[in-house]
Amino acid sequence: MATPAGFENKVAFIWKIADKLRGHLKPHEYGSVMLPTLVLFRLDAVLEPTKPAVLARKDGLDLNSPAADALLKRAAGGLPFYNTCPLSMKTMLSDDKNIATQLQTYVAGFSPAAADVLDAFGYQQTIARLDKAGVLYAVLGDFADVELHPDVVSNEAMGYIFEALLRKFSEMSNETAGEHYTPREVIRLMVDLLFDEDADALTGQSPVRTVYDPAAGTGGMLTMADQRLRELNPAATVEMSGQELNPETWAIACSELMMRGVAPERMAPGNSLVDDAFRGTRFDYILANPPYGVDWKAYADPIKFEALTAGGSNRFHAGLPRISDGSFLFLQHMISKMKPASAAGGGSRLAIVLSGSPLFSGGAGSGESEIRRWIIENDLLEGVVGLPDQMFYNTGISTYVWIVTNRKPAERAGTVTLVDARELGTKMRKSLGGKRKELTRDAIDEIARLFRDAVELDGSDVRVKVMRNEDFGFARLTVERPIRRTWRVDETTTAALLPELAAAVTPLLGTSWTDEKKARIAMSARGLDTKQIATVLKSIAVFDAEADPIKAKKGGGYEADADLRDQENIPLPDGYLGLSLAEQVNAVRAAAEKHLVDEIHPYVPDAWIDHDKTKIGYEIPFTRQFYVYTPPRPVAEVRAEIDALEMQIQHWMNGLAT
Repeated sequence: MATPAGFENKVAFIWKIADKLRGHLKPHEYGSVMLPTLVLFRLDAVLEPTKPAVLARKDGLDLNSPAADALLKRAAGGLPFYNTCPLSMKTMLSDDKNIATQLQTYVAGFSPAAADVLDAFGYQQTIARLDKAGVLYAVLGDFADVELHPDVVSNEAMGYIFEALLRKFSEMSNETAGEHYTPREVIRLMVDLLFDEDADALTGQSPVRTVYDPAAGTGGMLTMADQRLRELNPAATVEMSGQELNPETWAIACSELMMRGVAPERMAPGNSLVDDAFRGTRFDYILANPPYGVDWKAYADPIKFEALTAGGSNRFHAGLPRISDGSFLFLQHMISKMKPASAAGGGSRLAIVLSGSPLFSGGAGSGESEIRRWIIENDLLEGVVGLPDQMFYNTGISTYVWIVTNRKPAERAGTVTLVDARELGTKMRKSLGGKRKELTRDAIDEIARLFRDAVELDGSDVRVKVMRNEDFGFARLTVERPIRRTWRVDETTTAALLPELAAAVTPLLGTSWTDEKKARIAMSARGLDTKQIATVLKSIAVFDAEADPIKAKKGGGYEADADLRDQENIPLPDGYLGLSLAEQVNAVRAAAEKHLVDEIHPYVPDAWIDHDKTKIGYEIPFTRQFYVYTPPRPVAEVRAEIDALEMQIQHWMNGLAT
């Protein structure tokens, strides 16, 4: 999907304004000037048509009263913000000597919500710094030449502008730009995947839909969802909510949503994992691109405490991922925001962008595996779409869109759809940071079609797989073998002993025992105490395949040799998820014993499976499902190519000789 026309020109022009800051601010501080000033001019452009009405209405009002706030918002055309200062960003430029005072007066004239946005940038301090440096008037003058009204610069285009600048400023300060935003075509794909299944419901009469993003960045996902819903039904009412940790990006998102008429409290600041601003609230649609590969050690304590809490308020009851990647924390948080499917018109759908790691990281019984297990066994995972690489601004890694819902269509119940869209990316003419590929409108439509029609396409299109939930599960078996030992006293087995112990057993060099009890008696006869005997026996015990297995002290059977212990994975039995817990245990045990007889005993006849150690795990081997075997070239063909290269090299060497 192509970037908006003129987007790069505006970014270049705004970036050029930053040249005036050289020598006065450090490069990594440019963002604290450029971003809030850009927000300020855009707010001013939106308020300009209703400014006379607001100024007329404020006369005689107590501006600190709630009634005045409501009346002035109405005068501002229903926007959730206004400005009561007679000045505008352009009119104040007529007085260059008092520009700082006038700008501070103008900023102070904003309604509380807009003032909070500018406070997040620390803009009052910025004004003072620029004025002292003598560049405030020049910077504002250049910004005044940029037309920023939404009728000229759409919200989509503005999102690109903000994000391009954020990327530049983040790179200058060695921050992770990818934490701030998601390419718009990826968002459009996510939105289409979310809404496709609900197309009929969304075309009803004046539907009301709620949308939430717990890692909102600059608000791109929310605004794109709002735009798409209104395309499907202009009469739809969309209620957007979000939360963002970074103060600057929160301020950008809040200002953009306010210009769309969204109350500022619907975009909350803070960390949604530890300070959920919408606790207890459920939403129809939830989407996010959380930071992946980022550790959560700094705020682990409240999350671990919640994970141990009983009851429905515990978002992380399924498990905790490793401390180095909190992606699954966001996914569980988002699932907790889904409406109950049992309610009338209930249930929710969510889309989340994740790296490849959550598909398979963590073995059976680990936090990641248990989270996947809970999601899949509860039939919440509807599908996974593999995206092309090099789609994001700061990384070229593979990424995946997960679709999770508690209102699966009947034909998808008990299954997961995999769509391989890795080859549908188009190379960009000019890269944006690490982003070198994009999804065209046609590619987005094709991916959405593949996902929508997956049940019919399964088996006829190699890019689509519809798999049963239990196909992603496996039993991790622990295969044991008996201890077979000989206790042998020689120079090798006694080399690690302390000198006094080695000297004590030297008279026994060349002696061996197949019975530990006899070896123990021999050591006792050398005057060693119980602790010394245990040390010596451990040192002189060596594996002996011909020795008799050592019988277990309790329960019959044999002692297991930890050095020979092995693990193997087997698929879950057919129909596993339809069984009771006791039936599942018995089915896995039977499958394990069959695997033992068919696959292990032909090679290791004395092996057995310790069923008490069996663990159930889940993984999503996406790339394996779409792997296509390419046979090696025939040997004769490779040989002919080598011969041809050798002849060519010989020809070159002959030429050098002459």
